[in-house]
Amino acid sequence: METSSKKPLIIILGPTAVGKTTAAIALAQRLAGEIISADSRQLYRRMDIGTAKPSQDEQKAIPHHLIDVADPDQIWSLGVYQREAYAVIDQIHAREKLPFLVGGTGQYIRSLLEGWIIPAQEPDYALRDAITHWAEIIGSEGLYERLKRIDPVAAEQIDHRNVRRTTRALEVILKTGIRFSDLRQKQTCRYDPLVLGIIRPREILYQRIDERIDAMLAGGLIREVQNLLAAGFSPELPTMSAIGYGEIIKYLLGQISLEEAIVLIKRNTRIFVRRQSNWFKPDDERITWFHVDAEDDENQVINIMEDYIRNELNDV
Repeated sequence: METSSKKPLIIILGPTAVGKTTAAIALAQRLAGEIISADSRQLYRRMDIGTAKPSQDEQKAIPHHLIDVADPDQIWSLGVYQREAYAVIDQIHAREKLPFLVGGTGQYIRSLLEGWIIPAQEPDYALRDAITHWAEIIGSEGLYERLKRIDPVAAEQIDHRNVRRTTRALEVILKTGIRFSDLRQKQTCRYDPLVLGIIRPREILYQRIDERIDAMLAGGLIREVQNLLAAGFSPELPTMSAIGYGEIIKYLLGQISLEEAIVLIKRNTRIFVRRQSNWFKPDDERITWFHVDAEDDENQVINIMEDYIRNELNDV
């Protein structure tokens, strides 16, 4: 890290199931840190198994923040997340602890790393309803293709299945006449960031994904989704369309078999991992990548990461 008067922020990123949680907890314990989640799904209460939240024991071992802060029908915008993350990071610094921002939601991480100035664009509900109706006519894929033509940069950073975000981007574009991607001004990061990425060979990562999904199902994912529906949360909510939840809802509604749902969850997770690479590029000079080639390398890599962080902090 370069010499700076700014306070440090350790960022641990990487694709789903790569081992970020294990590494972050170990490092935070060794370096007197606290963890801020940068996972858009872990914000929501009652969504535990399908979001692979840290266990209660893990959360007791190290303070975790921005987990279980909203109900599934209380949708957080990027602006809300950024504001709350800034507040938490500043509180951790005030306690003279080291903040670890950990997760796989690239938009959250980049908004802090790059100091995005997120426009306070008031929602236009009439326009939003019109776009939603348009989506019903042309389908979510058709809506996404319209956005891709108008603003390919914004489209690249949105999951094509996320109708809510696609709609919001089109709403802002049509209301302002400015591309959504151009509205996000950047300034320097408020902190002195040290960005560490974890990567595994693709075949090992896919195996870990499959094992995690099997464990989620064995651990009660179907019951978790049933409980959410029984509590009155609509299957139409954006949160309920998240990978793992949307597929199980289709199974519960009799639209697909359980076997088909499992195949879809695994397939969609792999697609999501590939999309994550749009945010975490191997040639990004800001990221120092740590390769875990086998399961028994994990502890060794964590030790190397610890030495790297200590050396960088001592240079400040």
